[in-house]
Amino acid sequence: MNKFNLKSEYAPAGDQPKAIKSLTNGINNGLKHQTLLGVTGSGKTFTVANIIQEVQKPTLVIAHNKTLAAQLAQEYQEFFPENAVHYFVSYYDYYQPEAYMPVSDTYIEKEAQINKEIERLRHASTQALLTRKDCIIVASVSCIYGLGSPIEYEKVNLKVEKFGNLGRKELLTRLIDIYFERTNADLSPGKFRMIGNTLEVMPVNEKKIYRVILSEQTVSRIDTVDPISREFIDEDLNSFFLFPARHFVTPKEEVKRVTSDIEKELKIRLKELEKSGKILEAERLRRRTKYDLAMIREVGYCNGIENYSRHFSGRSEGEAPDTLLSYFPHKKDGTPDFLTVIDESHVTVSQIGGMYAGDRSRKETLVEHGFRLPSAKDNRPLKFDEFEKRVGQRVYTSATPGKYEYEKSEKIVEQIIRPTGLVDPKIKIKGIFEKGKYPGQIKDLILETEKAISKGGRVLVTTLTKKMAEDLSLYLKERSIESRYLHSDIKTIDRIETLTAFRRGEFDCLVGVNLLREGLDLPEVTLIGILDADKEGFLRSETSLIQTIGRAARNVKGRVILYAEKETNSMKKAIDETNRRRAVQIEYNKKNGITPKTIKKEIHDITERLDRESEKRGSFLAELDSAVSGKKIKDLIKLKERQMNDAVKVLDFETASILRDELKELFRLSSKDRS
Repeated sequence: MNKFNLKSEYAPAGDQPKAIKSLTNGINNGLKHQTLLGVTGSGKTFTVANIIQEVQKPTLVIAHNKTLAAQLAQEYQEFFPENAVHYFVSYYDYYQPEAYMPVSDTYIEKEAQINKEIERLRHASTQALLTRKDCIIVASVSCIYGLGSPIEYEKVNLKVEKFGNLGRKELLTRLIDIYFERTNADLSPGKFRMIGNTLEVMPVNEKKIYRVILSEQTVSRIDTVDPISREFIDEDLNSFFLFPARHFVTPKEEVKRVTSDIEKELKIRLKELEKSGKILEAERLRRRTKYDLAMIREVGYCNGIENYSRHFSGRSEGEAPDTLLSYFPHKKDGTPDFLTVIDESHVTVSQIGGMYAGDRSRKETLVEHGFRLPSAKDNRPLKFDEFEKRVGQRVYTSATPGKYEYEKSEKIVEQIIRPTGLVDPKIKIKGIFEKGKYPGQIKDLILETEKAISKGGRVLVTTLTKKMAEDLSLYLKERSIESRYLHSDIKTIDRIETLTAFRRGEFDCLVGVNLLREGLDLPEVTLIGILDADKEGFLRSETSLIQTIGRAARNVKGRVILYAEKETNSMKKAIDETNRRRAVQIEYNKKNGITPKTIKKEIHDITERLDRESEKRGSFLAELDSAVSGKKIKDLIKLKERQMNDAVKVLDFETASILRDELKELFRLSSKDRS
């Protein structure tokens, strides 16, 4: 069995050694809930990586969005290059889920035609979990959504052996049985082709082709080939395994039972709709379900087959579905035997708890209007109590743990000392109670901003609304302060461009709303101004204030001004906690002779990527004109699909989203050309 082997040029420092030892002991002693309270920049991911190496358990890391999950996956891949580190993201994080909007009578079909790379990443995760123990799966909350049964998935894997008992006919039949598709064109994951006595097949979890030479009804040679260069990777192998090309697997002997169950449910539901006078809905449901049943009987699969998952698995109505969690190892008594790390737990825990209700509402609308059978509601994410039963020992990581973590945790370990020696910023409250010295929050902010800029620093300002951010940015420009705003209406690419320009000093003040909290790493910032800090609510809660204050902890000159007319309970708690941490950090630095230094972080990587993306945008029109005039749209579609898959492979979703939009336009033109 492969063991986790951490590779890093750095050794644990600051509070990391203490945190690693304490949390590792807790896991070894059977503690189920532990929290790593790590301040911004303290290296929580590195600490968790060391814990994984110590406990040697398969690990699930859950993040609250796909971008953060991608960053974490890259970090863990660097820490564990010899082990199986995979990234699991839902189609719905990248593709449009099925939905119906009654108000506008708009049905949105699930976009699933361009998802080969996402599918490969998902299969790579599940197959790794079924074949090895040294697995780290970094996932979004999609890990709690319904997935095919791991028992059936593992049961029908195909082993191809040199000089085995599989002949040409048997081998092709078995490939089709596990949902591989035959093609005469270029191979892609989940497809195979037969040329003479040579079979070529591309697994769904690997970017290579297995070439099988058949002679006298047996396998005489097995090689692996690079799908692009056609160069040999490995030659004369003895055997290889193929897992099903789809997660929802139906044994042939089960098809009759499954289709019979679906037909019974359809009959009951049609009576209900017709009795309610919903003739259109009944006809819609009848046509769709009959078509799906025909596909299941013929090929064992249909689009949206997951909506019939309750029938395939034999589960009762309302029973929890199989999910990615089901693929992780369990003890003989059924208890989970893996470690779960919930990153940014103050956000992720509540998100896990809220997924069921949102999915249920969407499914009920589909069922009500005849797009799906009622059993589709059982193709769902786990409820929170179901999730709790299906994960074992947990480590929550956050700079601001929530109420749930505090109540559940048997041990809370603080990681306050940063390896860099940087301390939390100084905080000052400014308001009308300054007895005549206070000119008002905007005028004072301008004075403080000018002071910070004159010393070579940058300034972040947080407002309560998007409109306020836009207006303030314009007002600052009129006062000769170069500023821009940032909020959720700004496209992802434009956000990155704005942040890059800010770091490069193209402007000095960045104004935003909630985007200035988790995940922003801007070491040039020396001042953060929080306007209307006394307006209690989500954006000015204790958690939000601490997260925002933490953005100034990357620079030795970092300081924060809270503009308020009174000190709220949230402000007091945030200030007291920051001052407590700051005191501990300063004392540690004095004791160990550490002089804090501002973090130095390269900027060119982001800029270079944006330049490449800009070039792609500019060249696309030229490529499109050439393709249309030369009738080569199909060739350009293949090229763009390959580029998009390559971008997703390295978790570069910004580039992939651009290419996806280009592909939509190409498909539209291709369809128009055919008509």
